[in-house]
Amino acid sequence: MKSITTLLYFAIFSICFIGCKQQNKQVAQTVEKPVNSAIIPVPKLEDDSYDWLVRHSDVLDVKDSLDPEIVLIGNSITHFWGGDYPPLKYADGSSRISNGPASWQATFKNHRVLNLGFGWDRTQNVLWRLNNGELDGLDPKLVVIHIGTNNTSETKNARMNTAAEIVEGIAAIYNGVRSKAPNAKIVLMEIMPREEMPDNPRRLLINETNQLLKIYAADNKIILLDIASKMLTSDGLLTKQVTLDFCHPNDVGYQIWGEALRPYIDSMED
Repeated sequence: MKSITTLLYFAIFSICFIGCKQQNKQVAQTVEKPVNSAIIPVPKLEDDSYDWLVRHSDVLDVKDSLDPEIVLIGNSITHFWGGDYPPLKYADGSSRISNGPASWQATFKNHRVLNLGFGWDRTQNVLWRLNNGELDGLDPKLVVIHIGTNNTSETKNARMNTAAEIVEGIAAIYNGVRSKAPNAKIVLMEIMPREEMPDNPRRLLINETNQLLKIYAADNKIILLDIASKMLTSDGLLTKQVTLDFCHPNDVGYQIWGEALRPYIDSMED
């Protein structure tokens, strides 16, 4: 009788142990998979040299009267290229000198351009801006999207995203732009090279992201523009001949971007 009781005890214990182990494994798997922060719209995350919310307000103030033919969407790389709408300003309201005035004029000439580049923006910040009116009511002929490099940053305010997460965020932006500007030609940029050395971990993450972007663009028949080969040396170095800080283009770097956009701008006039 004692042996039967003992056997029953161990049988029940084993069943409970295996069941609890499987349940804990399922819970652990659920907990370990992080939510993709790149697709959750949020306003300002990081501090920069300008007032994020004021810039957003400035966009809402000028966008309708400007009635832009071209809209640029992005982060500080787009933000600091130039343009008068909205004006480049520091947090105290004073004017900021653009990084690419000559290339801006050569690229856009007399076209009406709305610059929706916001310094430090990640994909989730752009999604918030799209959800809060920055494209509403506009009918641009061309929209250029360049975003994702700041999603490779790890700060106290936001985590670094994986390549797949970043592409999901970019895809959400593309779909948002398409729904709000159905008549526009949309040019999606691969993320521009960043960091001097080709084996830098951030550069490698950007490369991985761009490879996934190629697949996404091909599967969805999206225009994807890559200018990395024109910005890098034959050894894959990103130099200060085209950038100010191995991230933000100088006027020469912006000229490369502008020349790559020229066919799409010219096609607006056909």
